[in-house]
Amino acid sequence: MDSISRPITEFCLDLYNKLNRNAEDTNIVFSPMSISVALALVCLGARNNTAAQIEKVLHIRKAEGRMSLGPDLGSAAPEMEPELSQERQSSLSQCNKDGNLNHEAFQALLLQLQNLGENYVLTLANNLCIQQGFELQQQFLTCTKELYGAMLQTVDFHSAAEAARIKINTWVESETQGKIKELFAPGVIDARALLLLVNVVYFRASWEHKFEEQKTVQRDFKLNQKEKKPVQMMYQKGKFKLGYIEEMGAQVLELPYAQKSLSMIILLPGDMADGSTSGLEQIERAMTYENLMLWASSEHMFETTVEVYLPRFKLEGTFDLSELLQELGMTDIFTESKADLSAMSSAKYLVLSKAVHKTYVEVNEEGTIAAAGTGAVVVGRSLPLTEVFMVDRPFLFCIRHNPSNTILFFGKLCSP
Repeated sequence: MDSISRPITEFCLDLYNKLNRNAEDTNIVFSPMSISVALALVCLGARNNTAAQIEKVLHIRKAEGRMSLGPDLGSAAPEMEPELSQERQSSLSQCNKDGNLNHEAFQALLLQLQNLGENYVLTLANNLCIQQGFELQQQFLTCTKELYGAMLQTVDFHSAAEAARIKINTWVESETQGKIKELFAPGVIDARALLLLVNVVYFRASWEHKFEEQKTVQRDFKLNQKEKKPVQMMYQKGKFKLGYIEEMGAQVLELPYAQKSLSMIILLPGDMADGSTSGLEQIERAMTYENLMLWASSEHMFETTVEVYLPRFKLEGTFDLSELLQELGMTDIFTESKADLSAMSSAKYLVLSKAVHKTYVEVNEEGTIAAAGTGAVVVGRSLPLTEVFMVDRPFLFCIRHNPSNTILFFGKLCSP
């Protein structure tokens, strides 16, 4: 049984590579977990080739059968679930009867993420907005509510598109504690819309070891080999897990959040002072699923005393998922003559009009606030007593759920 973390990570890398094509000096941030959940939700309503394309984009493999949640969570998940009535068990088995996508694995992950403890706030919200007049299948309504707690809203795009836009934006702002405003700009939703997928995630967590605010000082951040900008650089000295990607001269640091349920993993390229090509591009070129797992693996890191310098930063990422998903091969669902959403509605001409994702990440002394909507080997080496991890140049980062090894957020910071 394949762990759910693998398809989410592979999908993450596909999305990152698409977003990064023309974004050499641009910040990027998104939530592959949140988008995967949203697509799994849509897949409940899809059949035949439309469903097969979603599964392919999500890296659900037929040969490997159904996904599990991962070794650490497979046994833990059922304990969290109250005993199901026979009626509900029968209903949920109906949700999982078609295709290779195991919705219960996603549900188990969501249960874990909703029970991270008092030091965490993680709100994942999916809203399907459908043009009034469309009859939705009862089984689809049951499955989306039971498995994903999804909101289904009937709106009138045809004669009140602007009112629908305001209603959806208000819901998003409320779900993300005011961090994501104006998800849909004026004019983005028009009278031709039939079905809209809105996906947002809000995350707030405290560091296991907080940075002391009085130690934050202004330092230069190297945007590239020629330009610098002053940033507020946080500092702390403590025991952290550190790794090296030797042939790239890159460092990997794990910064745990409270109780170590989640961690921020930072991939820091070698310094650009030698005039070589960007170390960041080197990492990106070698970033396969296997390499990323290896680089970020706790077993390949060693705990040592580290002086950590990390800039405060805020990142926002908004993108039209519709275009990206079509580039990745999910085309039928957006095409009137090909879309098969018959498990969602018996209407013959229902298509997905738009899918939008927005993420907000803020890193400070207390912790993180985030909302969303080549066989390299890591080796140890002889170490000085204290390592320095100076994040003063562009870097990659992810926020990982450690028990399931799932990437919740992924990003690139070129300019804090």
